[in-house]
Amino acid sequence: MSSPSIIWFEDIGIGDVPAVGGKNASLGEMTVALSGEGIAVPAGFATTADAYRAYVAENRLEPKVAALLAAYHDGKATLQETGQAIRALFLEGEFPAAIADEIRDAYGELGRRSGGDAPAVAVRSSATAEDLPDASFAGQQETFLNVRGPRALLDACRRCYASLFTDRAISYREAKGFDHREVALSIGVQRMVRSDLSGSGVMFSIDTETGFPGAVVISAAWGLGETVVQGSVDPDKYVVFKPLLSVPGAEPVIGKDKGGKAFRMVYAEGGSRRTRIVETTAAERDAFVLDDVDILQLARWAAAIEAHYARPMDMEWAKDGETGELFIVQARPETVQAGTSATSFRHYCLKEKGKPIATGAAIGSAIASGKACVIRSAADIAQFRDGAVLVTETTDPDWVPVMKRAAGIVTDHGGTTSHAAIVSRELGVPAIVGTGGASRLLADGQEITLSCAAGEIGTVYEGMLAFEESEIDVGALPETCTDVMVNIANPAAAFQWWRLPARGVGLARMEFIVNSLIKVHPMALIHPERTSPDARRQIEALTRGYADPSDYFVEVLARGIARLASPYHPHPAIVRLSDFKTNEYAHLIGGEAFEPEEENPMLGFRGASRYYDERYREGFALECRALRRARETLGFANIIVMVPFCRTPAEADRVLEVMAENGLRRGENGLQVYMMCEIPSNVILAEQFATRFDGFSIGSNDLTQLVLGVDRDSGLLAALFDERDEAVTRMIAEAIRKAHAAGIKIGICGQAPSNHPDFARFLVREGIDSISLNPDSFVRTVGEIAKAEAETR
Repeated sequence: MSSPSIIWFEDIGIGDVPAVGGKNASLGEMTVALSGEGIAVPAGFATTADAYRAYVAENRLEPKVAALLAAYHDGKATLQETGQAIRALFLEGEFPAAIADEIRDAYGELGRRSGGDAPAVAVRSSATAEDLPDASFAGQQETFLNVRGPRALLDACRRCYASLFTDRAISYREAKGFDHREVALSIGVQRMVRSDLSGSGVMFSIDTETGFPGAVVISAAWGLGETVVQGSVDPDKYVVFKPLLSVPGAEPVIGKDKGGKAFRMVYAEGGSRRTRIVETTAAERDAFVLDDVDILQLARWAAAIEAHYARPMDMEWAKDGETGELFIVQARPETVQAGTSATSFRHYCLKEKGKPIATGAAIGSAIASGKACVIRSAADIAQFRDGAVLVTETTDPDWVPVMKRAAGIVTDHGGTTSHAAIVSRELGVPAIVGTGGASRLLADGQEITLSCAAGEIGTVYEGMLAFEESEIDVGALPETCTDVMVNIANPAAAFQWWRLPARGVGLARMEFIVNSLIKVHPMALIHPERTSPDARRQIEALTRGYADPSDYFVEVLARGIARLASPYHPHPAIVRLSDFKTNEYAHLIGGEAFEPEEENPMLGFRGASRYYDERYREGFALECRALRRARETLGFANIIVMVPFCRTPAEADRVLEVMAENGLRRGENGLQVYMMCEIPSNVILAEQFATRFDGFSIGSNDLTQLVLGVDRDSGLLAALFDERDEAVTRMIAEAIRKAHAAGIKIGICGQAPSNHPDFARFLVREGIDSISLNPDSFVRTVGEIAKAEAETR
């Protein structure tokens, strides 16, 4: 039934961009080439670029449009006046009779295929210059949802043609150097998925902020997907680790963040309105839109689509609330991170502290400062001041002309796949979206700094803070015989450093995940009745939606651990069991009910001594459950467990016994267990410890503290605290010698190699197996390690 004016999706391939535009060409390509992967695309057809040109010719639009654009270029008319006049010409036009009949006939055929006389359809614009590898044209043309009947369909098609000349589309094409006369518009007419009864969203096959290629990032909200694209709701966000999707039994969902999802877009019944906005229920706001089965299915589809196109992709998906089926409704090239270097990147760092005002999702990794320009309505865009920080509730494509003139962007609503986020990335402007209320908290003209440099969470600070910007190039780093690894604490920042050629994670700190993400003392989750009323209220709010409060601890900790283990997979990730001190544990929600007061917590109830003690044994069981989930359910078998502050071999035996009772038995399922070598007894009795563990990792901070008798937290004694002191280096050298004599690996994860290049050279000379560095000192120290290796040959 295809004709010069109408082509069905099953007759379209990716080579048909000149005829049907990038969006429709991709829908046709997936319909034909990816059906074998189980990927479902709603049925539909496309009008051709020739049909658009016939419409232009029928209504004699070309000379009129050319004259209006010429007047704009000569300064005789504004962009707004020009766009409005051109759109009016298109809206007043009529389709050639033959083309109108073909559209009506194809719509009737789509109804017969779908089992209905007048199906609801989505009418999408697909420009012949859009969705190209170097230009996304995000949101430049219009989409119309829940269109029913031939007359409404022709009207929507006419409006699609007019949208080729929205103000933002004119501005965008001129910025990209596209000739307006060379761009035509195809229209995709696609059966509507009843996602108004379920949910929908956006998906990327690459981490959109860092370019990490191992992640699929999914945004989801209730109802039709326009709310996610527009950024008018705060959606759920899910992250899946791609390399483990093909591992049988693995369920690598490493991120699940619940969005506010305050309202949903649904079908409007009757009248001229096609959609309407309704508030979500409390149960919907508290629930995730997708379960893990659907998340993994979408992620597999994303990986398959990316493999087919051989490039990172930006996709839209929808779930039918009547059938439960998932569909891909759009797929186009990701245009920002796909073009960045895999060996060099810019790193930003705040040089001074400031008062935080608001937080949200960080877009990009840069820092910007300026005066806030608070604008709540697109009607007031003309008030924007060049170089200011744009602060608003949400953006749509009408805001693009001012977004490109902003130093930074802050929005109240939207997620990492919203319009504001997508355009900010493409423009290279740092943004913080979904702050909840920055437009109310910030005053117009107020001096602020926005930082996206700390990972997924961006922060708006009071004042113009000093910051540092540097270029990191890992392309020319020398090879080393010593395994150079990285220390990572914050799961939200784990992907930032994926370009570093590290051979794994030498230290992943469990307590950082507990403190920053979980926030509750594990014993308080098991025994909330022993906590204060205020703590119980906070626990109830955090664990809402979990069958058992302890499940919250296990799931969040497992995903955090997996996230730290993912950037350098399949290299090892050494995860240290919790090493809070009692005063630190007491600061967690509910913690004061379970922690004793100690005169010197640094030398008290910490590390290994807690795990078998009845005062914490139940909490330690949750840590073990989380590690098992990360290794066995999520699939990260590269995780190595490390025991901190283990004072005696007898204590080591007790810890290993409790771990085994909780399903973490050394040697089973490839599990290796390391020990922190940070107490003089660890060195003196290294031969005995070596029979119980698979490896040692030197903690230079605590070892220095205990060898020299210097409190590492004391400012008064800071001048005496030096890891390079001969007493300390002798202990380290002895530990390395004894480990090698016992046939086990030994590395170092303390601060010293990052701070002192000469200390790194000492370690190489002593023959250490691995050195784990802070990411920001990695490049500098690798060079020192290579030099030391050359000197010792």
